[in-house]
Amino acid sequence: MKKSIVIFYFLLLYSVVQLFSWGTLVVKLQPSRMAMVMGEGSVFLFLLCIGAYFLHQSIKKEDKLREQQQNFLLSVTHELKSPLAAIKLSLQTIVKRDLDKVRQTSLLNNSLKDIDRLDDLVENMLLATKIENRSYSFPKEEFDFSEMVVKITDRLQIHSCGCEQVINLKIQPGVKIMGDPFTLSSVVTNLVENAVKYSGPCAEVSVELKNKDGHPFLTVSDKGPGIPDDEKMLIFDKFYRVGDENVRKSKGTGLGLFIVKEVLQKHDADISVRDNVPQGAIFEITFS
Repeated sequence: MKKSIVIFYFLLLYSVVQLFSWGTLVVKLQPSRMAMVMGEGSVFLFLLCIGAYFLHQSIKKEDKLREQQQNFLLSVTHELKSPLAAIKLSLQTIVKRDLDKVRQTSLLNNSLKDIDRLDDLVENMLLATKIENRSYSFPKEEFDFSEMVVKITDRLQIHSCGCEQVINLKIQPGVKIMGDPFTLSSVVTNLVENAVKYSGPCAEVSVELKNKDGHPFLTVSDKGPGIPDDEKMLIFDKFYRVGDENVRKSKGTGLGLFIVKEVLQKHDADISVRDNVPQGAIFEITFS
């Protein structure tokens, strides 16, 4: 990429030098054509600068996308290796040691949790690919959204913390919605997982679902570091993650909120993010 930029600027400089050289030569041979040379040269130089600007922006965008894809591959590798290593260790412990039934059951349950984590990661990558390829049809049906949210939060509650409840639920029963259960479950999963991940161990996360003005309204609140104002809209871009990649401690692929935005657009739903008090972020979804 750097080599391409160097060649591009070299050709640009060469073109400008040639423009002035030929213009000077024409004026020396035919001084009466100075006005024409100045006018046409100015137009050519203007168009050349405009083209150079847009080409430079395109190169920068491509370079940024390439960097984000590299970070994504590194993140996915880490996300895959961690649960696989945990599963391997649990199974090796069961095989090599004479454990009682309770201890075996505990290790197997932990392995199942890590398998669920792997399954969520794979589903996110597959869904993101299908959305971009426009190969997913979003089949819609009426279903109980309240039951879905409770089921997902119960599963993530087990993942979150072993010492106390961290996901506080306030779910109005019987909230129905017309939509695609598969992709909407991914929306809820991604939002709650993000809230748990960025809030830290055993920190409080709140999930509220109710009918507001006749429309389903979902809120996911956390007490994490929050999101800077200038990044609140960028977080829904593919591969984008808040903060500096070199110092970021939280794991993730940058696909979760991209999927959330794309799925909600297909359901004519709006999502907004605002600051929590005293710290954290609040995601609000309003269905039409």
